[in-house]
Parts: sequence; structure tokens; C-alpha cells
Amino acid sequence: MTYEMKAVFWGVLLACVDWGWGQENLTFDGDVRDFAISDRSVYVVTDDRLYQLNHDFTKVIKRDTPNVVYPKQEAPLSNETYPFKVNILLPFIKNKTLITCGTTKCGYCEILDLNEISKSVHSENIEVGSLDPGDSTIGFIVDVGTNSYIMTGRLQSRVRKACANSDQLLDLRNTLEGQHGGIFSDSDESTTPYIDARQKEKFQFVDGFQSNSHIYVFSNVPQERQVRVILFKSENSKTNTLRHFQGATLKCCGNTERRELLSSSVIQGSGGLHGQVLWAGVFTAGNTSDPINTVLAIYNISSTGPQLKYNDPDFCYKGCAEALPMGTTQDLHPEAVVFRYSSMTSVLAVRHNSWLVFFIGTGDGQLIKLAVDKAYKPACPRVLYNSDDDRRVFPKMHLDPVDRKHVYMALRNQMVRVPVAQCSEHKSLKDCWSAQDPFCGWCESRCSFQGDCLQPSAWISISEDSQQQNMVSYQVEKSSSGERITLTVKVHLNVNGTGSLTFTCNFFNKRGDLCDRTSPAPAFPQCSCLFSSDQLPAEGLNVTVKIRVGKQNLAEKLMLTNCSDISGPPTSALCSQCMSAGCSWSNDVCSWTTRSANSEPIQDVCRLSQSGLNYSEPVIFSIEPSVLSFHGRNHALMNGENLDHVTKVRIQGHMNCSLKESPVWNHTGSSLTFHIPSGDKGSVSVCAVLPDGRCLGKATVTYGSSPSCTGLTPSTTWASGKRKIKVHGSHLEFVEEVVHDHAPQTIQTKYSSGTLWYHTPPFEHINQPVTSTVSLRVANQTLACSSQLTYHPDPEFTSYTAIKTGNDMRVTIEKRADKLNITTEEILVFGVQEENHDVECVMDTIETSNETDSVICEIKNTPNFNINSLRIRVGNFTKILLPKQAAPSLLIILVLIPIIIVVIVGAVLYSYNKQRKMAAQMNKQLDQLECDIRNDIRQGFVDMQTEKCDLIENVGAIPFLDYKHFASRIFFPDGGPVMTSCIKDIGQPDESCQALSRLIRDQVFLTSFVHALEEQKNFNVKEKCAVASLLTVSLHGDLPYLTQVMEELLRALMEQPSNSQPKLMLRRTESIVEKLLTNWMSICLYGFLRESVGQPLFLLVCALTQQMSKGPVDSVTEKALYTLNEDWLLWQAQDFSPMRLQVLFAVGTDGEVSEPLEVSALDCDTVEQVKEKILLAFKTKFGFPYNTPLRQMHIEYEKDGRFVPLKEVDASSGVLGEVTMLNTLKHYKVPDGASIKVLSKTHPSLSPQSSLKDDQNYSTKYFHLIDPDIDQDQKKNPERKKLKLKEVYLTKLLSTKVAVHSFVENLFRTIWGTPNLKTPPAIKYFFDFLDAQGESKRINDSDVLHIWKTNSLPLRFWVNILKNPQFVFDMEKTPPLDGCLSVIAQAFMDSFSLAEKQLGKHDPTNKLLYAKDISQYKQEVRAYYKQVRDQPPISSSEFKEFLHKESKKHENEFNESAALRELYKYMQLYFDEIKLKLDQNGAPVELKEQLQHVKSLFDSLKSCSWN
Repeated sequence: MTYEMKAVFWGVLLACVDWGWGQENLTFDGDVRDFAISDRSVYVVTDDRLYQLNHDFTKVIKRDTPNVVYPKQEAPLSNETYPFKVNILLPFIKNKTLITCGTTKCGYCEILDLNEISKSVHSENIEVGSLDPGDSTIGFIVDVGTNSYIMTGRLQSRVRKACANSDQLLDLRNTLEGQHGGIFSDSDESTTPYIDARQKEKFQFVDGFQSNSHIYVFSNVPQERQVRVILFKSENSKTNTLRHFQGATLKCCGNTERRELLSSSVIQGSGGLHGQVLWAGVFTAGNTSDPINTVLAIYNISSTGPQLKYNDPDFCYKGCAEALPMGTTQDLHPEAVVFRYSSMTSVLAVRHNSWLVFFIGTGDGQLIKLAVDKAYKPACPRVLYNSDDDRRVFPKMHLDPVDRKHVYMALRNQMVRVPVAQCSEHKSLKDCWSAQDPFCGWCESRCSFQGDCLQPSAWISISEDSQQQNMVSYQVEKSSSGERITLTVKVHLNVNGTGSLTFTCNFFNKRGDLCDRTSPAPAFPQCSCLFSSDQLPAEGLNVTVKIRVGKQNLAEKLMLTNCSDISGPPTSALCSQCMSAGCSWSNDVCSWTTRSANSEPIQDVCRLSQSGLNYSEPVIFSIEPSVLSFHGRNHALMNGENLDHVTKVRIQGHMNCSLKESPVWNHTGSSLTFHIPSGDKGSVSVCAVLPDGRCLGKATVTYGSSPSCTGLTPSTTWASGKRKIKVHGSHLEFVEEVVHDHAPQTIQTKYSSGTLWYHTPPFEHINQPVTSTVSLRVANQTLACSSQLTYHPDPEFTSYTAIKTGNDMRVTIEKRADKLNITTEEILVFGVQEENHDVECVMDTIETSNETDSVICEIKNTPNFNINSLRIRVGNFTKILLPKQAAPSLLIILVLIPIIIVVIVGAVLYSYNKQRKMAAQMNKQLDQLECDIRNDIRQGFVDMQTEKCDLIENVGAIPFLDYKHFASRIFFPDGGPVMTSCIKDIGQPDESCQALSRLIRDQVFLTSFVHALEEQKNFNVKEKCAVASLLTVSLHGDLPYLTQVMEELLRALMEQPSNSQPKLMLRRTESIVEKLLTNWMSICLYGFLRESVGQPLFLLVCALTQQMSKGPVDSVTEKALYTLNEDWLLWQAQDFSPMRLQVLFAVGTDGEVSEPLEVSALDCDTVEQVKEKILLAFKTKFGFPYNTPLRQMHIEYEKDGRFVPLKEVDASSGVLGEVTMLNTLKHYKVPDGASIKVLSKTHPSLSPQSSLKDDQNYSTKYFHLIDPDIDQDQKKNPERKKLKLKEVYLTKLLSTKVAVHSFVENLFRTIWGTPNLKTPPAIKYFFDFLDAQGESKRINDSDVLHIWKTNSLPLRFWVNILKNPQFVFDMEKTPPLDGCLSVIAQAFMDSFSLAEKQLGKHDPTNKLLYAKDISQYKQEVRAYYKQVRDQPPISSSEFKEFLHKESKKHENEFNESAALRELYKYMQLYFDEIKLKLDQNGAPVELKEQLQHVKSLFDSLKSCSWN
């Protein structure tokens, strides 16, 4: 009988696929009951569906399964339900079908298409597996002769009366219709062979498989609760196969018997036709509290002893009632126990070369990988997957049969595909080897799987012997005569590949080759070097061993020591020192290695060495907490005795792997505090570390799952906080604190009886509901809750009434309805008398309604108690509440009614008249507003159309800074004492500076010095720039050498792995050489800057300054009406008028004045701005500055024949709130053409006046053109309250651009022009250098070279000059000028960009302003780069001559001794690191001696200065 299957469709249905860290996860709508895998698909069964997935879970087919139907006669018990269960799921690869059997009715089986489960090939009702869902079933394909059968094992059902149930425990069923009896038949030619069990209650099948011609079935049998294996020999028929079987009992393991098998796996490839069959099983003792409750053991099951015929104690052929009496079985013991854990649930074994690799699933949701060598010695386990919760791993796991690089496992309702290794993460041979992963090996230039390494490349992996700490180990042996020493080096590698293997070793010391000619030839994996014992000095011998394995080169630096000199108390530290030196340790003494010395790992040899120091042995009583999340725990407490000398706490994982140590504090002798670091789930051992290195005492800590927060009760709180919130979730006992995203502080939690709760923090200044994210803090991890907490405003209690009821008082409090759902337990109410005597009001109930809630409480046994108010407390919120006022009498109401009517009528009439007036006034204001905006827009249009470039071009002498001050500002842009010392007068250099100067002129030393400094993590960018500039000053007199060093460092920078993206090269200044390049460009281009670029740059600066002065500039914010930068646009400016002032300068002390100087100003200028314009006009006209600085100037305005002092602020200044308005010419009513007299501070009638800008609060105490944000009466100053729109004033940006455009273009074209068709030598030379580097690195992308050149010249030099003209000229840069120059610099850099971006209305105006010009500029830049490239190259000698001239030209400009002294500070700080780098670079001994000599000279200098 068949049944209809429901819809089959593609897509991920009720499932979610997640890819992360190389894993694919798929979540189903029900728990996974079974799964299987074929070459193309993964098949997954849940209670309701069968899924077909491709191997990476990206395609899913779903097939619904039928409902369970039980016969009416034998329905299940009324209080039990039996979900549908597929009990057999077998991909029959040979036949391209999927065999499924299940529990519908009296059982059914169906054959589906292996590649398309929607296609049913055959189905029938038949009992093949166990019908009851709680009973176990086994099923797997076996080959018997030329036929394939299903070996099935099942138990009888509780509904046997309704279903034709047989007693067959194990049988063989057909897979094809053409076999005798038809498909699924269990009969043979003349009989129905099967295996029965003597006792079936609690019988459990675990696993079964076929290896060559033998079939194995594993089960847990109830008789004495033991694990059995029975073995069948595949014969020519079902009968002959089942009739003769052997059996054995699997014993496990050691002192504690583990009598139950949970999961097993055959180790494929371990047999061969007559070889041994290795099998691994997970056994349990059934004690879940035992940290080693489960073990993984390896058995040899090739033979189970003599044949027992029919008297097996548990199994029999056909009916057990007729069988012979019970016999005995052979006991099988494990070859090795390789892993112990609290809760293993599954295992999958894989053989890889000589290694066995086990993938172990656990009850707490981990997948652990364990490699075991051929001697059954396990390596350190590694966690490949870790679930956040305690999802139990399904007992069955599968290896991907196609790529053999992924493991499939099931956890509750999830399928996970996990990579067996992450080889590609390792970037070097050493890293690849250090991973100690049998799957990973080094192939050419990458770490890969062996199958990914193509022939004839060699695949270099870890050696096949036991695990090693180092890839290269060595031993030293002294001959019996003592005259010769043998150094033996061994590489712990395994090489797979075709062809002969190249293996060479070369031994070097500082004098060259170390070995005698009598040294034997190298033979993989080891080589030896013989040399005279005279070559081993007392202080030891540094030896470099260069090894070549195939195409891979290794270099090891060894420090050989006289083994006899390593002596002292026999500590583990001394043992490690001895073994690390290649010596031998025995009987607690270090000695020369003998030929018979073993090669055990250091940790094994030195583990038992004792300390010679006298410390009391610590004893650990307990650790609190001892169970925690895998995230770790802060502030754990260790209790014990003799803990005084403990320095660290050591946490060791399985088999002493993954060792971690944590510092300790708060010693008391009997306790200490420490942090428990994060770890993998499971139990780890803890011991206390003493100063001598011993780790004593023993305790156990168990890592559990991560806490999860699934909900909060209640889900709301009030703004003042302190509401008690209960957290729902799992593993909440591991939570340390709670954090709200709106509050910076952490909140302590309370945990008791399985409940976690805390009090909410306050949320200030809220008047509407606000959500806050709640997170759990576990160690250093923050885990967000899945639901949020909503903050509402504090509850609003409005009034109360109190009614006496006998001796009690019943109080009813009115509260506005809210969504807080406050309970009676959360409210405290106290009645307050006049004498401040409080009495508690006991809460009764809370009655809720739509608008008002009533809180009812009672004050008990207070007959004479009267309350004046209530004090209500809800968490941190407290409210003093007054009683509700009594209702007025009827008479008063009757009197008030007519009065109220009269008042209302009068108010209506008054309001009507006022509204008419207000409407008329509003219409008038709207008309005025419209008129103002029209005028502003019209004025902007007029400005754009009439703007002329009438800015003055004759600015007199250009105030260039001299070279020394220009260069120092480039080298040290932040100034400071270092810059000052480098440009002050030059003294006579002392001997120490001369020696250091000679030392840095050695290129090997200087490059080693630079690289050593840059490798230090605490050496920051600021220090790198300082060192670069100090080197520039120190080597300024030898520019050819400085150039040579810079080129070498640039090549090294390009070779760094961090610069794998060539387009990012030289983009920032993050290294010494990049700052060197900036300085070098500044030195070489100073002549070009001064002769060609200086004048157009200065004219541009003057043009911008003059254009800004045409319009108002706010003195406080420094924003200007005329600017290029929207951020500095003064769009709030009021109307202004230009003025011409006649300025008179006081001469002498008798009141004489000079001829008048005409100065342009604006009526909105402040007094300080007028002074600035006077000084600028004076300097422009006369070519030199006025002899009195601005701060010592005083100006007066001539009014009616007398002079009135003009001050920034005086008694007449306007004030808004507490902010004072700066006085302007308009404030003083100074007319156009007025006379202004300038006095100096030295004038006898004048008192000193400091600047207001010295005030720290200048910007908050004063305002100028931008009003402070203070409400004010519009009538007082209607002009200042006109509505201003920023967008109307954007035209001022364009007006400014038009005014200065010719200056900008002149500057740009001077920079990228080529005067006399010849580029400055430095640019040509350096661009050719970059082209050469690109060619040597085979960079064919022209864009890369364009970017390198742009990053080197425009970005590194010209933009710095454009944005900082004060580096070139003697001038000050104001903020509004800086804003304009930033826009121009941005346009300059956009001209060099290769990106073509289409700008739109949402782009910043700073970009839009020059958008149309950029395309033309880009063409000019490309032409410029091409012109430089096409020019004939400058020869090395010509460029050296140019550099010599530059050095000579600026000779003695800098104090090189000061720079060298500063440089030595860095050398002194990193002296050891510099020495080490010199050793690594093979520096000659003389150079290191020279370095030591310099140190001695400076040290003696320091000593002399102290004396």
C-alpha cells in the first residue's frame, strides 16, 4: 500500500543557512533524527520531513512524511504520543537509490531516487526497523557474494498483536526486486535465516559496518550491562553468512569500567586484505558528574577468537529457545585510550598517511579534532566548532566523501559542515608546521591540503613520529678524547613528492664555515657537523645553520654552550636550559650528549625535576566559581593554604595542552584572586605556580556554555530607575554584571535559586518612551539580550484622599494611567505629619482604568493620626503628594457662575480684536520677509555678474622665510624645543657626536637602526617622524648619502607584506622613510619654490585676504561672508556698508599727527578689526610694518572737534542675556570719511589695554555678527532678527571663486608646468626611480605608477605648502584663510585623481565649486606626467652634483650636534634591539664595536656632566 507524499519544492524552507569561519550551518523546523551522505547530496530526517541538500547546503529539497497511523486494536496509551520516525536511511550508491524505512502503520519502506527524492521508485508496508520510536534500529549495506543486502537489526514492538511481528533481531534483506523473494525479503533459497537475542529488553544497537569480507555489529546488551561485538564472514548466501558468527566482549578501560558504548567508527584503510582492522569507540561509565566519564579507545577487532557456534551467551542463530546452553566469550581490551572527556557523544575516525585523526562530538556542543601518531600518542586536541549552548552532538558523523575536507554533524535542529582544517590561514612554512595539523603541509609558497599540492611539487608536513616543540632540534656530543664536538641537527619534517629530494645543511659561525671536512654528508632528516672543541669558547658559540629541503630554505640560529658549565640546583628551569642547549639531562645533572641519549621532548624529560628552593607547597581547597562560561571569569577566588609565594595560576587543558597562566593579587596566604581566561568547554586542571617554576596544588574548573538572555520581566521601567528586573535565559549563573547601552556603568546582579535579577539604572531627561538595550557581561564579553527594556517617564501621582475607618485610615492615591504595570510590591507609601513623623501605609491593591489608576493602601491602628501629605517611593523615584482639595460649596458656585460668564465674554471680545491686529501684523511681516529674501537673492545675482578680479597684484616685496626657518617648519611642524635646538647657533661638535656622525654614515648600520626602531610596537608615528627629521638634519651636509639611504629604505618598504596593495603605497606618513621623503622633497624643491611658485602662491594668499575683507567677518567665530568654504560662510550677516577712514598717526608726545592714510573698512567691523586693517594698509603702502603692534595700539574717533576712544567693549556695549556684543563702527556711529587717530601704548595719556581674545571664555562671553541663542524682544532691534537662509548666500562662494580664479590657475600651472621645458632635477630623478621600481616588480598597471608619483610629490609636498603658506612666508594664517586654502588644496589633489566621480546635488559644495574645472586640470596633469617621463633621464653623476650643490648652499644652517644628541636618545632606548638587528643582518664585528664605542662616549659624557 502506498501513500501520497506532500508537495516537494526547492528553496530553504523553515531553515536558515549561515556561513561563517568556513562553516555552513542549516537550521531546521524540527530536531534531526538521522542523516546520511552520498557523493552528491546530504539527506536529513526530522520528525516531519525528509530533506535533500547539496554538500554546501545552498540548495534544499523538502519532502513531507506521513502521519503516524496505529491499528485501532492496539492504540498507544492515552497519555503517550509517538512521533513519526524514519528508522532506516541508506544511500545505496551502487543502485543510485535512497532506501528509507519508517514506523507508519506496521512499518513501511520506500525506495527514492538518490538524486531527486521527489521521485519514488518503490514503496510497500513492511516491518524492517523497530516500530516503537524509543527502540534502536540498525541498517547498513553489505555485500554477500555477488549480491548486496541490507543488514538490519530491530526490536519487537509493543503492538505485536496487530502487526505481524517476528522475533528476528538481525537479518539480511534484499535490495533489488530481482533477488530471491523480491525486494526487502529476508528469506534465502530454502529458509529464513536470522540472529536472535536471549534477552531483548533494554537491548541497544550502536553501529555496524563491513570491512572486506567481514561484517561487524556492535551493541549494548542488558546481560551484566556490557558491550558486545559479533562478526560474520561474508559467504555465498544469507544462511551461510549468518549461521557462523563469532563474538567478543569489549572491555573498557582501566580501573573504572565503562560498560556502555555511545558511538563508534571503523578506521578506514587500517586493514588491507589480511591486515588488522582498527576500530574506535566512545565508552561511558554513566556518571555525568565525572570529568572523565567518557573515554575514546582504539581496538584491534581483526579477530575475535575461536568460533563459538551456537552457544554465545547473548546471541544465537534462529530461535534462542532451541539454542544450546550459554557459553562464554573472548574479552577484547583496547590497544590504547587516546582521549578522556566528561561527555563525548560521537566519533569519526580518519586515517591520513601515518596519522589517525579523530573528530569527536560532545554533549555540550563541541567538535574536537584529535591527531594520534602511529604509536597511539595523541597530540593536543583542537576545538573546530563550539556551540553557544549545550546542544548535544548526534552520535553519527560523516566525512565529505568528495573533497574529504569537511565533517558533517548534527546538533538538535541544526546541521553543521565544518572544515577539517584551515590550512590557508598559515602564511609561512614555520606557521604551517607549528599548526601541527596532519592535514596541512607546505607546498611551494602556501600551506595546503596534500590533495591541493600538484605534482611534482613536494608537500612538506609534520613528521610521522611523535609531536615536537620545534621544527629543528639539535644535540651536541663530545668525543671521548674531548678534542672534537659533533653537532647533530634534525628536521622534524615529512616530505611527500616525486623525484629525488634535495637536502643540504651548511653551518656557519662569525668566521665562516664551522665544520671540518671529515663531517658526514647530510642524510634526511638529519645532518652533522664535526669541529674542534677549541672553537667553543667559554661564553658560548653562535652558529647559523642553513638547511635546504627541496625548494625550501630554513635558517636556524643556535647558541652552543659547554654542557659542563650548566649547573646549579636541579630545577625544571635548569633542565629546560640544559635540554634547549642540545645537552643531555640525567640524574638531575646536565652533561654532554651520548650516542645512546634519547630524544624525548623537553617537557617530558623535565617534568619530574624538583626545585632546590625552599618554598612551602601550596594546597588548593577550592576555586570560586568552579563552573563558569567558556568566556572565562573575572575576579575568581582561590582558597587554600601556603598561597603566599604563588606568582601565577596555571590552567591546563586536556593532556596538559592549551596551557594558560593568569597573574594573581590580593594574597592573604589562605586566599588569592585571579582571572580565569577563556577556554573550550570541559574540565581543566588548575595549579599554583611558584617562583621556581613548579606548579603545585590541584583543582578542577569546568567551562560551560555561554549565557543567553531571552527575555526580561517586566519589560518596562521608569526613568528614575531601580526597578527589579528578572532576566530569562540559560546559564545565567555565569553572568557577572549587566550593562545598559545608555548608561556607562555596569550593574551588579543577584543570582539565587535559578533566578537572575538586577535593578535598572536611571535614564535622565526623557519625556516619552525610550528603549534601552540590555547586555550581559561575562568576563570580557558583552552578550546582548534578544529583547529590549522600555523606559517610560516616572509615574505621575496627582492627588490623594484619606478616609477614617475605625482606628484605620484608608488612603486612595490617584495616578495617571501608564504602561509601567506597577505592582503593589514596588510602591512604598508613608503618611507624613507636621512633626515629620512618618507612618507606613500598607499597600492593598491597584485598580486600573483607561485614564486614571487608583492605588489603595491603609494606615493601621492610628486613631489620632492625621496626615498632611504622602511620601511615595517607587524605586529611585520619590514624590511628595498633597491631598485633593475639597469641593466648593453650592453658594460659592452660584456666585461664581455669572462672574465667569462675564469674564469669558470679555476675553472672547478681547481675543477677537487682538487676533485681527495680529493677523494684519503677520501679513505685513510676511510681505517684508518676502521682500528681504528677494533682495538677498537679487544682490547675490548682481555680485556674481559684476564681480571683477580687481584685487591688487602689486604687493611689494614678498616676505620669504629664509631656508633654515622654512626647512625647520617642514621637518618639525609642531615646533618645540627640538626644533629650536636644531636651528640655534652651532657650537663645536664633541667627540661623541663626531663618532655617532661617522656611525650613521655606514649604510648597513643606518638601515638596521631604522628597521629595528620600526619593529618596536611602542614606537609611534610621531616618534618615527621625529627620527626621520633628526636624520635629515644630521645628514643635511651629505645629501647624496641621504638619498642613497632613502632609496634603500623605500625598496624595503615596498617589499613588506603589509604593502601587498601597491596603490596604497606612500599614501600616508606612517614610517621613517615616508617622512624622509617629505623632507628630501622640501630640500630639493626649495629653489624651485622660491624662484617660480612663491610669487603666485603669495599673490593667491593676498587675493583671498583682500576678498574676505570686502565683506563682514565675525570676530568671534571668524566666519566670513566672502569665502570658498561653506563651513566658514557667514550667512547670518546683517546689512553692511563700506567706509573710507582717514587715519592719522600720532608723532611724538606733543599731539602732532602724520598725513592722513586712507583705510577701507566696513561699518560692521569691530574696533580690533579696524586696527588690523589699519596695520595692513600701512604695510601695503610703505612696504614695512608699523612700529607698534596691534595689542599696544589705541584708536580714537574725531567727533565735534574732540577725539572719542574706541574700545572693543565699554559701558555702552549691547548685552543679550549674559553675552556682550562687541562694539563696531556702526555702534559708535562713525560716519564715512571720519578721522581716526592712532596712539601707541607709550603715549602718556593712554593706559594699557589687553585683548579680549585672551579671555578663555571669549567665544561664550561675547558675540559680534552671529547672535547668541537667546530669546529677545524683536522690537528692540528688528534688523538683527530678519530671517536668513544659508542657501541664499551660497552664491558668495561662487563670487569669491570668480575673484581669485586667475590666481588659482596661475599657481596650479606654475606647479605642474615645466619652465624652459625642463623639470626640476629632483622630480625627474625620483619619478624615474619609481618607474624603475615598478618595472622591477613587473607592475604593468600605469595607474599604480601614477598613484605612486601623486603620493610622492603633490600629496606629500605641494599640498603641505598650499595649506600652510606660513611655512614659506613670514605671515600668520587665519582660520577663514585656512578654510579657503583647504578647498583649493582639495581641488589641486582632485586634479591628480584617476577616479571619475559624477557629482550631484548631495555632494559638498567644497567639491562642487571646482567640479567643472577638474576635468581640464586632469588633462594638464597627465600631460605634465608624460612630459616628465619623456625628458631624457638625468644621470647619476649629474644628480649627485646637484645634491652636492644643495648641501654646500645650505652648509652650517643647522646645529647637527643637537640633532645627533637627540638621535642618540632613541639609540640608547632601543640599544639591545639595534644590536640584535645588526646580528640578524650579518653586520661585521667592527661595526658593532663602533656602536659600543659610541655608547661608551655618550655614557662618559653623561658621567662627566653629573660630576
